[in-house]
Amino acid sequence: MEFKRILLKLSGEALAGEAHHGFSDEEVSRVAAEVKKVVDKGIQVGIVIGGGNFWRGRSSNDMDRVKADQIGMLATVMNCVYAADAFRRAGMKCRVTSPYAIGDVTELFVRDKAIEAMENGEVVFFAGGTSHPYFSTDMAAVLRAIETQCDAILSAKAIDGVYDSDPKDNPNAKKYDFMKMSDIVDQKLQVIDLASAVLAMENHMPMLLFGLSEEDSIVRAVSGEKIGTMVTAD
Repeated sequence: MEFKRILLKLSGEALAGEAHHGFSDEEVSRVAAEVKKVVDKGIQVGIVIGGGNFWRGRSSNDMDRVKADQIGMLATVMNCVYAADAFRRAGMKCRVTSPYAIGDVTELFVRDKAIEAMENGEVVFFAGGTSHPYFSTDMAAVLRAIETQCDAILSAKAIDGVYDSDPKDNPNAKKYDFMKMSDIVDQKLQVIDLASAVLAMENHMPMLLFGLSEEDSIVRAVSGEKIGTMVTAD
């Protein structure tokens, strides 16, 4: 599959490296160098980053879910602002957008402007989630990919694909090379959240899930190399 425009979904934890919290300069710089290779190929790139390196869930069961999700959305803004700075240092033009105004930290997401920026070779970061609680960054990635007419979502994770069981617990776990989005929905597989999978399936948005830690994994993914698990949109 050849890509003209992709939505790259990065986990916040992956950017934290071995510390599993905050930022790893080394890891973010490595990712930036890989994305630079992709941009140099003429492939347009949009990016969504999770916030799990700063905030996940709620601090306690007593905390209001809406407030907890708002904190999570702000965590994604911090990640995008930080990553965009590293990407600029690597030689790329970037802009950080969000669905709500945050002074001069981000600019307001406007679909047509985002597409125009990507067509001009800029890497566009989609920070702040969907702006609504109860929706994950998986949903933000699917939504922005559909809105900006991406060819596919490339989801870089700590694990190198989709398995029939947790490979941490089962050394004989089988990795799938291909699967259907309808399988995720029908079997309620915890690959991405169910609502995001339904939206992707209904809008024919394929997704490639692969391991970020593998050498040149992003470049290999966009080059069509057999890597990770390809989830077709049917």
